[in-house]
Amino acid sequence: MERVGIAAGVEFSRLVYGMWRLGDDADTSPAYIRAKLEACLDQGITTMDHADIYGGYGVEELFGAALKGTSLRQRIEIVTKCGIVVPAGRHAAAPCKYYNTGAAHIRASAEQSLRLLGTDYIDLLLIHRPDPFMDHHETGAVLDALVAEGKVRAVGVSNFRPWDLSLLQSAMKNRLATNQIELSLMAHQPFVNGDLAACQQAGMPVMAWSPLGGGRLMAGAEGALPAILDRFADAHDVDRAAVAVAWLLAHPARILPVLGTNNLDRIRTLSEALKVKLSRTDWFQLYEAATGQPVP
Repeated sequence: MERVGIAAGVEFSRLVYGMWRLGDDADTSPAYIRAKLEACLDQGITTMDHADIYGGYGVEELFGAALKGTSLRQRIEIVTKCGIVVPAGRHAAAPCKYYNTGAAHIRASAEQSLRLLGTDYIDLLLIHRPDPFMDHHETGAVLDALVAEGKVRAVGVSNFRPWDLSLLQSAMKNRLATNQIELSLMAHQPFVNGDLAACQQAGMPVMAWSPLGGGRLMAGAEGALPAILDRFADAHDVDRAAVAVAWLLAHPARILPVLGTNNLDRIRTLSEALKVKLSRTDWFQLYEAATGQPVP
C-alpha cells in the first residue's frame, strides 16, 4: 500500500483505520481487537486513528490491552487527539462539554494516552477542535515541547479552518503535519471553501474523517448519487464504499481516508478502494451528483 510522509521520519498508510466506534462493538476483547488489527495489517493498513474521548475515554485502554504482550506496536502508527472535554469517564465531573487547549491539559492528555495505549510515543497528536479560547502561544509551545521530549513524533490539528491553522502554526517551531477534516461525497464543501486549498498550499496531507458520510453513502444517499455510485461500482466489481473512498484517493491533495467499521468482513475489504482508478471526468460526474447541480 502507498505510504504518505506526514513529518520527518513519519509515514502513514494511505488508508487509516478509525477507532471511534471500537468500544461500541459487542466484543471488545483483546483477541478480537487483535483480529481487526491483523485484518488491517494484511492489507498494508498500518495507521490507527484514536482520540482520548472515544468511548467515553475508554477506547485507548481497550486498544492498549490488545497490544500488550505482542509485537503489534512495532508494526503500526498511532494517531490520537486531545482538547475536547466531555462529562464522561475521567472528566465525569465536568459541568459541560468544552474545549481545553491549555498546556497543562494537553500534556496531561498526551501522557494519559501514552499510559493507556501502553506505548512510549505517539506518532501523531492532533488538537481535536479549534478552541475559541485558545492561547496559540501556549498551545504551540506545549506541542513543540512534546515533540522535543520524544513523547510525540509529529503534531497536527483536526477540524481547523485555514485561519485557525495559520494562527497556531505562527506560534510553533514544528510544522503542523495534517488537518483531519470531515470530507466525503456527502461533505464536499472543503473542496471549494478553502479548507483543502490551504492544506495543499502548505504541502500538508489531509486526513478525511467520515469518508462514507456516516454510512449514508451505503444507504440513504438521495438524488443521482446512488445510481452513479452503483454504476462505477459495477464497472469495477466493488461496492459503493470502495468507489466513494476512491473518489477521495483520486484527488491530488493526498487525502488519507479514515475508515471505521467493527465488522471484520468489512475491515478485510477496506483496500478494495485501491483497485478503483477514476479519471478526471469520472471524478466530476460523482461530484456533480453529490452537489446536485451542474458544475458552474
